[in-house]
Formats: sequence, structure tokens, C-alpha cells
Amino acid sequence: MKRGLERRPLGRTGLESTFVGFGALEIGRDWGLGGAGERRRPEDAEAGLVLNSVLDLGLNLIDSAAAYHRSEERIGAHLSRRRSEYVLATKCGEHDREPDTFYDFSYGAIRRSIDESLEKLRTDVIDLMQIHFGPDPRRVLDDGETVAAMKDARAEGKIRFLGASTGGDIALRCIASGDFDVLQLEYSLTNRGDEGVVRLCGERGIGVLVRGGLAYGRLTTRVLPHLESLNEPERSLTKALLDLVGGDGRTLTALALQFLYRNPRVSSVLAGTKRVEHVKANLDLVDLNLGPGTLEEAIRITAPPPPVA
Repeated sequence: MKRGLERRPLGRTGLESTFVGFGALEIGRDWGLGGAGERRRPEDAEAGLVLNSVLDLGLNLIDSAAAYHRSEERIGAHLSRRRSEYVLATKCGEHDREPDTFYDFSYGAIRRSIDESLEKLRTDVIDLMQIHFGPDPRRVLDDGETVAAMKDARAEGKIRFLGASTGGDIALRCIASGDFDVLQLEYSLTNRGDEGVVRLCGERGIGVLVRGGLAYGRLTTRVLPHLESLNEPERSLTKALLDLVGGDGRTLTALALQFLYRNPRVSSVLAGTKRVEHVKANLDLVDLNLGPGTLEEAIRITAPPPPVA
């Protein structure tokens, strides 16, 4: 079996997720590196092909959000008949108003958003509902309306588990609250700031979904024409990793995936794409032979600097 299809515990939920999960942002909303053509979401039929191929390949976790424009609608239209085959995660708090989004974390808005997501996704229950934090996450937690609305929806059987898409101090606060079963964290070979948070989640039985595990395309072949547009220190780190693998973007992605795979506290890495071939490639790259010491050197190159005394 491919390592990318290895099923890992999703924290204390009792659910298991394949190591490679599917992030459904790009099938519903224009996104990604490059020009408008590269960023444009696929047509509906192509989105349906991608979604069904994800399940056919063996992935069992799909992550969406109300803010991903047509993503939830497309998942419902194309996968509702296969609902038993996947763990369904989505988000609330950032709301769709295409072509834009807006934030509303009030109790009523969250309850309406959950009901709308259930309708779009064509399901009776959402496995994981996550807070899609905005510019003032502390206030969201202080007010408590969002968490209260999620708990009430859980009590009514509309959602099963609570999560949050967060990081840093807010993630630590979410862990301390005891309210959350899963955290979605931005974590990658070139962005290791929340490594301690990932460790703490593992110790507390909280599942970890990784977003940005491929640095939103910047740890793939797509970065090659855009290297000079990256900000520091990511540009230097990415160039150093490319030097390590002889400039090969495919091996760069393998490094990124295998860095995450070796961490048993990572439940699943959400690899988003609008192309079936990218899903297949990611599964292959988790198993790619990197050569002795290559991954260890990549980890050394990208190690965060020690804290200033």
C-alpha cells in the first residue's frame, strides 16, 4: 500500500484519515500561483472528475469551507452518493459572497452557515466543523458565540466534532480550552513555526490537519518560474532545497511530503489541486526514494533559528 494512503487516527475522534487528504479550495474558488488562467477554478464537470478520482485513488478525507465559493456545492453534487467513503470536514465563520467573502461569528450566523453547508453538501451530518478565523480570532473566542453555536449543532446531530483552522497563540488557547477535537495548522518544511503546537496536539489527543504542507505550490514544480517573487526567508530556503535536489521540483515536493509523513502527530496533509494527475503524483512522491541523508539535510537546512536568550 502506498504510504500516502496510510490511515492515521484523527486524534481522539475515533475517525481515521489517509495521510494524504484532499483540500477542496481550488475546485471551488480561483486560487494558486501564476496568472488568472492558472488560478481559475475548473468547470463543474472537471471538478466532479477530480472529486471522484480522489475517492477512487483511496483518499478518504475531504476538507472544504463555506468561503470556498462553489466547493461545498460541488462536493454535494458529485459525492453525496459516496458519502460513506470519506471523512467530511468544512469550516464556518468566513462566509461566501462571491466573488468576495465576509466574516460573521455571531451565534445566528454560525447556525445558519452550518445549515447551509449541510444543504450544499447534501448530507445529514458533517464530521468536522472548523472555525475559519478572521482578523480578530481572540475576540471570536472571547465572545464564545461561535463555539456555542457549534456545540449546539453537535448536540442536534448536525456535526460530530469541533475543530479550528488556526496557529500560534490562538492554537494554544484552543488546545487549553478542551473544546476542540482537531486543529488545522499551517505547517511545512519551510514553515515550521508551529512545530511545538503539532507536538502538543499529539500529546493531548487532538488531531492535526496540515494546510500549506506544500507551501501553497511553493514546494512544487510550480514554484520554479516564481522563485524571485518569494519573500525572505522562504526564497533562500526554497533555493537551498532545490540545490539539494539538483533543481528537480518533483523531488522538492517529495521532500515536503516525506517531512510531514515522518511526524506521527500529523493526521493528514491537505493537498489541494484542481488536477487529477497532481493527486496521483503526490501519492507517488510520498514513496519516492530520496537517497541516504537527503531528508535529514533538508530538515537541517530549514530548522528554525534558536530563540534569542
